[in-house]
Amino acid sequence: MKFEYNDNWQEDFQDIITTPAFAVKHIKPGHRVFIGTACGEPVALVKALTKRSNELADVEIIQLLAKSDAPYAHKDLMDRFRVNSFFIGNAIRGHIQEGFGDYTPILLSDIPRIFSSGRLPLDVVLIQVTPPTKQGKVSLGISVDIVKSAAENGSLVIAQVNPQMPCTHGDSFIDVYDLDFLVPFDEPILERQHSEATDVTLKIGEYVAGLIEDDSTVEFGIGRIPHAVVSFLKDKKNIGIHTELVTDSILDLYESGAVTGSRKSMDINRIVGSFAMGSKRLYDAIDNNPVFCFRSTEHVNDSYIISRQHKMVAINMALEIDLTGQVCADSIGSRFYSGIGGQVDFNRGAALAKDGKAIIALKSTAKGDSISRIVTRLTPGAGVVTTRGEVHYVVTEYGVAYLHGKSVQERVLALISIAHPDFREQLIKDAIEAKFLREEMAGFEKRMIIGSAEMKTSLLLDDGTQLSFRPIHPTDEPNMRELMYKLSQETLYYRFMTYQKTFTHKQIQDFVYIDHRKDVAIVGTVPEAHGDEIVAVGRYYLNEKTNRAEVAFVVHDDWQNRHIGSFLFNHLLRLAKRSGIAGFTAEVLRDNRRMQAIINHSGYKVESHYEDDAYSFQMDF
Repeated sequence: MKFEYNDNWQEDFQDIITTPAFAVKHIKPGHRVFIGTACGEPVALVKALTKRSNELADVEIIQLLAKSDAPYAHKDLMDRFRVNSFFIGNAIRGHIQEGFGDYTPILLSDIPRIFSSGRLPLDVVLIQVTPPTKQGKVSLGISVDIVKSAAENGSLVIAQVNPQMPCTHGDSFIDVYDLDFLVPFDEPILERQHSEATDVTLKIGEYVAGLIEDDSTVEFGIGRIPHAVVSFLKDKKNIGIHTELVTDSILDLYESGAVTGSRKSMDINRIVGSFAMGSKRLYDAIDNNPVFCFRSTEHVNDSYIISRQHKMVAINMALEIDLTGQVCADSIGSRFYSGIGGQVDFNRGAALAKDGKAIIALKSTAKGDSISRIVTRLTPGAGVVTTRGEVHYVVTEYGVAYLHGKSVQERVLALISIAHPDFREQLIKDAIEAKFLREEMAGFEKRMIIGSAEMKTSLLLDDGTQLSFRPIHPTDEPNMRELMYKLSQETLYYRFMTYQKTFTHKQIQDFVYIDHRKDVAIVGTVPEAHGDEIVAVGRYYLNEKTNRAEVAFVVHDDWQNRHIGSFLFNHLLRLAKRSGIAGFTAEVLRDNRRMQAIINHSGYKVESHYEDDAYSFQMDF
C-alpha cells in the first residue's frame, strides 16, 4: 500500500497550524519537554525553544538520543534547561560528564511504561512528522521508537510537519487530531555519517559474522562494530532483520540480496526497526517502502517478541568486561558515556530464542592499546549492564569466547584467550591473585597464545555437514576432556599406544595450552547451541634441533571413515611447510592401517622402519 498525502492539508487543518515561535510559547517554566529521537529531531522547534531561553526556567528536556548540536545543552543555559537523557550521544556527553545534565539508566523497553503510567509525565512533546495523508494520518517517519508513546501520553503535542520526512510503513502513524499544533517547516532531515571501519573492527566483524548462520534474524546494536559485521554477511542467505536502528549498512546488506526475511517468524519479508540514522540515500530508500517496517519500542524491544524470532542473533557493544563476565556498556568508570539502550532486551531475547545467539563485541584495548578492556575487576564506578549470568558470546579481534554456563575459571581462561596478547600474562597473574584461577596455572602465562587465522579451514562432508577447523583454544579444555572420554579404547590405543581409561587434569591442559610459535594443534568442530563440539584433533610437535615435527591426530569414532583424518593431516602438512618445517615424523602402530595409508599416500618421500609392533615414519617435504 502506498500512502498519498493530502495536498490541501494546510487548508483542512488551518485551525491548528502555527509557526515554530508561536507553538513553543505554550512551553512554561518548570515544564517537562520531550524531544523526538536522533535524526528525527524537530530541529526548527528545538531552535525556537532555545531562542526563548530568557523567558524560561527549570525546563527539563527529556530525550532518548540527541543528534543535532543540542543548543539547549550549554553551561550558560543550565538554569533554563535541564537535560535528562536515556542515552548519551556525542552532542551532550561533555555536558553530562561535567555534571550539567543528567542521565537516566533504564532498559529501552521500559521507557514507554514510565510515560504511560504517569511516573514520568510529559507536559510538552516536540516531534517531527510527514504531511497528513488523505486518511488524516501523519507518519513519525524515521523515529517511531519511544516517540509514539511520548506523543500518545504528552499533555501538549507539537509536530513539525516536514515534507522531507520519509513516510514509513508499520506502526508509525498517528491521527492529525491527536496533535495540538502543526508547524509546517521544510528542511533537510538530519543525517548521520557512517564511521569508516578499521582493521580491528573488521576483524571483530569477521568473527561475529562467523557465528551468524543462513536464515538468521539479526539485531545490530548502536556502534561501529555491529555494522562492521555487515560486510561479511553479503554471501549469507535469507537473513532477516529485527533491530532498533536502521542504517545505511543495513540498506547495503539488503541491496546485496542477503536479506530476504523469508525465514522470519513474524513480519516475514520485512526489515523491522524502530528508528533510522543515515544518509539521504537511506531515507529515500525507506520512504513509502513496505519492505521497511518501523514499529514502536514496545514491539521491537519486547524480549518475548525477540525470543520468537527465527535463529535470533543480537550484536551489542561493551566498553569493558571483567574476567567473570560482567559487562559495562554505559560508563567508563564513574563517567557516563552512552546508555543501556536495548542491550539487555535483545541479549535476553536472543538467548531465549531457538538456536539464538547473544553476542557482546568489543575492541580488546583502549587509549591507543595502552589499557585492556578485558580486566580482572571493573573500573571503580563502572556499572554492570549485562550480568555475568546473562552473557553468552564475547568477541574481540582475537577471537570468540563462550561464557554461558561456564565456571569462573573457564570464563577467566576464555576471556584471557581473546584479550590483547600484551595483557594476557598480567591478567593470569591477577586472576591467580584474585583466586579466580588455581596456583598451578602460574606456569601457563607464556602458553596463552592463539593460533593465527591462516590455520582456519573447513570441510564439507558428503551429507552436507560442514566441519570447521581452527587452532585449539585454552577454552577448549572441557570439550577436549569430553572428547577424550568419548573415544573408544581402540581409538585411544591407536593414538596414545596404550590403553588409557583416565586422563589427569594436567594431561588435558597439555592438550589445550599450545605455544603456536612452534607447535600446532588443530581441532575439527561442529556448531552446537552451547559452542563448538570437537570431533577431531590434529597436532604436530616441532623438534627444533632437527626442524622436523612429530604429527598425530585422532577422530571421534562416530565421525571416522569420512575422510576427516586425511583432510586434517593435509591441513597440518600445509601449515608445517608454510612455517619452513623440513618434514614430519610419526609413530604408528602396526594395526593402525588407516594412518599408515594416509602417510604413504601423501605424495611425499616417506621412509619407515618397523620395531616393537610399530612403524616409525619420516617424511620429507
